Amino acid sequence: MRRSEVLASESVACLNKALGRLKDIWEEIGIPEDQRLQRTEVVKKHIKGLLDMMIAEEENLRKRLMSSIEMCRKELDSLCGELHLPPFEEEEGSTMLQLEKDIRTRLEVMMKQKSQRMQELKTLQEQDQELCDILCTSSYSIDYNVVPTLEELETFRKHIAGLTAEKERRHKEFVGIKKQIILCMEELEQLPDTSFERDVVCEDEDAFCLSKENIKALKLLLNQLEDRKAENEAVCNAYRRQIQELWDRLQIPEEQRDALSEHMISSKKKNMEALEAEVQRLEQLKLENLRSVIEAIRAELASLWDKCFLSKMERQAFTPYYDGKLDDLLKLHDAEVMRLKQHFEDHKELFEGVHRWEESWQLFLELEKRATDPSRFNNRGGNLLKEEKQRADLQKNLPKLEKILKAQIDVWEQEQGREFLVNGQKFLRFVEEQWELHRTEKERERMERQMKKSKQIEEDMMYGTAVRTPSKRRLGGNNTPGKTRKLNFTSSISGATPNSTMRSAFGGTVCHSPMSRPPLSPGFSLRTPQRTKPLHGGLLERNKENIAQTPRTIPSGALRTKASPQCNFSINSVASTYSEFAMSDIRTGTLPRMYAAVCRIFCKVVLGKPILKNCIM
Repeated sequence: MRRSEVLASESVACLNKALGRLKDIWEEIGIPEDQRLQRTEVVKKHIKGLLDMMIAEEENLRKRLMSSIEMCRKELDSLCGELHLPPFEEEEGSTMLQLEKDIRTRLEVMMKQKSQRMQELKTLQEQDQELCDILCTSSYSIDYNVVPTLEELETFRKHIAGLTAEKERRHKEFVGIKKQIILCMEELEQLPDTSFERDVVCEDEDAFCLSKENIKALKLLLNQLEDRKAENEAVCNAYRRQIQELWDRLQIPEEQRDALSEHMISSKKKNMEALEAEVQRLEQLKLENLRSVIEAIRAELASLWDKCFLSKMERQAFTPYYDGKLDDLLKLHDAEVMRLKQHFEDHKELFEGVHRWEESWQLFLELEKRATDPSRFNNRGGNLLKEEKQRADLQKNLPKLEKILKAQIDVWEQEQGREFLVNGQKFLRFVEEQWELHRTEKERERMERQMKKSKQIEEDMMYGTAVRTPSKRRLGGNNTPGKTRKLNFTSSISGATPNSTMRSAFGGTVCHSPMSRPPLSPGFSLRTPQRTKPLHGGLLERNKENIAQTPRTIPSGALRTKASPQCNFSINSVASTYSEFAMSDIRTGTLPRMYAAVCRIFCKVVLGKPILKNCIM
């Protein structure tokens, strides 16, 4: 049972108790029945009126709740339609009071959302209008009287963000162009003339309308100012070049040139006027010094001829260069100088490549010449290695450069319709001739070295005057018996004749004496040489065959070795001693001069006494 029902039962019990109490009181008082009936009727009416009033109030409450629910339902449905939201769904089994509360709460939420959307729409509208005024564009197309959807608001926000970014970009571009315009006007010494120029230069940056047309007009104004500035710069540069040429031709001193140094850098209006005045002054001075000016131009023209590799015939074709009259020569020379300058600039890469080849070729020849100089080995600091590396680089890079120049020359000849000449000669043919001359010179030097070497060998064979590199010698003192070198006749001869001179002189054979030689006289004993050079290993090996076939006799006074059955040795002689053989045959002239050289060597090395010149001759 509900508490309200219990409470109603208690109310009925209280009513019954109250009626019973009234009955008791009436009994005690003694109120008659008719009065009791009246009093009971009054109690009934009073209770009934009170209950009816309470019922009426509750009935009114029920009606109000029903009316509120109906009204809230209508408003809620309308808001859901405006906000593009699904309709409100009532919970089943809800009481009237709970339903009214739920509907009213939902309605309040929906109304708040509507208010927020409308407020945001208004804010976006204000921002859009402000940006459109600055950018001079049309407003965003949207109905401001209808609640926008979330998607519409998001699209509107993106549109505003795009306009804001465009405004920032245009403002930044405007500020940059404005600075450049101000700088150009300052350099041109120009003030803003039109209202647009004054709006750009003088007015506040935020007040300027950043429309596309204004930005385009700004760029156009900047281009006009830059063109005017470039024209002034070109005019000033032309004046400067003209002034520099006239200074050089007229040989103007440095102190006068320094007076114009300020105007040689800037290109403002005052600078241009000063340069123009200087040109006029120098032109007047040039007319007064016409002959010296023409000589200077001719020197410059000769330099350009050299740069462009013109031949003598092409140079002579310009007859004013050799004309002694001064009438109109200056204009003709100026025109020729300008023509050659333009020609050189048009083909600067080709001419500079030819110059570079000539410089590289001269350096290559110089390094080739240094490579044959023996004194270069005395240099310190790695110069020899640097020169060799540089020579190798040049030898590798010169053909590459020639290949590049050949391609450029082919293009030049196609454009000009004539051959490319260097000093009247085809450059490629000139290059080939230079290489051929270099190879011929190298071959000639090689042949000269071979002839010189052959001649030196012949002289060495004839006179025994071979130049040998000095070797280290032991200090003075007698050799110990254990370290004494064995000396024989072959070693004495081979030590005195370099590079197998004996073998070359005798044709690789040693002749036997027809008879044994008697011993030397006691007063003419042989001495051991103290400065003989050790036997050359290769020569000893080559002489083994001849030594094995030749009887050998060891002279007295030489180091003793074990005797051999065949020890007699002579050199194609029938004389009793080698001295007699040498002197007799040299006097009679029966020996060749080659044998005479061998005799001198033997007497000097083995006997220790050189033969007198008058005796030999």
